[in-house]
Amino acid sequence: MKSILLQLDERTCRLLERVAPAARRQRARFIRAAVLKAVMEAEEARTRAAYQKKPDAESEADDWSTAEEFRP
Repeated sequence: MKSILLQLDERTCRLLERVAPAARRQRARFIRAAVLKAVMEAEEARTRAAYQKKPDAESEADDWSTAEEFRP
């Protein structure tokens, strides 16, 4: 795992301490999860923008009209 030096302003640091104290690596776990969530949201936004720019043609869409009902 790579290490990254991160500098936060005092207010952000206090807020982070409330939700993820430094003890037991809660803070590092929280920051990793937050970064991953932000990256995934950025990728989703990029994909959404690409489809809005050039949507699938109706002829390219899957035909689900005859799909069977899913039953677990």
